[in-house]
Amino acid sequence: MQKTGHKPSFTDWHKTAPDTTRRDFLTTVGKTALLASLGMFGAGCEAVDRGLLDRGLAPVVLEDPQAAGLPKPDMLVHSEIPFNGEFAPHLLNDDVTPTERHFVRNNSGIPERAVNKDIRGWKLVIDGEVHKELALAMDDLTRFPQVTMEVVLECAGNGRSLFVPEVSGTPWQRGAAACSEWTGVRMRDVLQTAGVKSSAVYTGNYGEDLPNDGSEPFSRGIPIEKAMDEHTLIALKMNGEVLPAAHGFPARLIVPGWIGSAMQKWLNRIWVRDRVHDSEKMSGYSYRIPAYPIAPGDNPPVEDTRIATAWQVKSLITQPQSSLEFRTDTPIKVRGHAWAGENQIDKVMVSTDFGLQWQETQLIPPSNRYAWSHWETELTLVNRGYYEIWARAYDNTGIAQPFTQPWNPKGYLGNVIHRVPISVVA
Repeated sequence: MQKTGHKPSFTDWHKTAPDTTRRDFLTTVGKTALLASLGMFGAGCEAVDRGLLDRGLAPVVLEDPQAAGLPKPDMLVHSEIPFNGEFAPHLLNDDVTPTERHFVRNNSGIPERAVNKDIRGWKLVIDGEVHKELALAMDDLTRFPQVTMEVVLECAGNGRSLFVPEVSGTPWQRGAAACSEWTGVRMRDVLQTAGVKSSAVYTGNYGEDLPNDGSEPFSRGIPIEKAMDEHTLIALKMNGEVLPAAHGFPARLIVPGWIGSAMQKWLNRIWVRDRVHDSEKMSGYSYRIPAYPIAPGDNPPVEDTRIATAWQVKSLITQPQSSLEFRTDTPIKVRGHAWAGENQIDKVMVSTDFGLQWQETQLIPPSNRYAWSHWETELTLVNRGYYEIWARAYDNTGIAQPFTQPWNPKGYLGNVIHRVPISVVA
């Protein structure tokens, strides 16, 4: 495939590897190709190849979460390598989630470039089904019109710990969701500059993070229609600041309304394809849900699953904190957020008698289409005892959150109603 001594580049990888063998090619030489072509380690590439990659190892900095300022204060950490952590719902009360309260979801280690905030040698490659291949430096990207908007970002497995029977994977509770402000350029502006061919069907998106177990680098894609949507961004800033290392420096995708795994971090390549992207994380059961309802515990054939894309209607109670005590006849302020993927929130209802009676909350519209809505109300309980505050959101199509979680084998798209226990004392 390659001449002796020739180190494969991104262009080599795309042009010389046939579709049927591309995954094997990436697994065997992809790490070397990525590191070398991107210049992550400069003149040390040979040492990296022979000393680390040939032994199946990764640079130690990629395995050190503290180098990227993790964990964040008050964070519930699920794993350190790769790093995954979330926040309790009462810590997510802000209208716009501050960076220090934004969950972190990683499939691999955090690249050294991101940790060191080193932009030297970085390029965003646009290739595949385009008329003009691009290799854009940061100065090139910043010449495109800049867009700022609030967007809900949520891990596909948020709420996985609530599935019965239990499912494997990171046991996210409810805090792997956030709504921060993102600034960047429209993905469609970049793709239009490259000239998307009529044969384009999907993108395959890649980042600089490298797995330390020899597996294929994490890569997912989105349909070309979503890539060309005016709201889909190549983000360069988070909450007004350059992207933090843990959140994708120097660039990441923001794909509003969709699961977080579509929002590639540490972005360095957008491969425009003439078919649905078929990376490891787009295949098998990865980020796929049953195409029809299944019994809890069942595992449908992979051909009976579909790619998980947009989130379903969902709400979060951020006030009061779980397990607090209140006195009788004292008003209790209840507040939270709601969102619905590609749809809009119509209303949020709350109950204190286990869903027998409901009252509508005051709904505060989102700041823009893909931000979350806020809701609030006051409750007064006249009798002492144990209570649960339930929240149930409805979207503009009439769909409401379920009382019990529909099951799928990977624990994706959990959106069961949120229940917060409290006690009322005399």
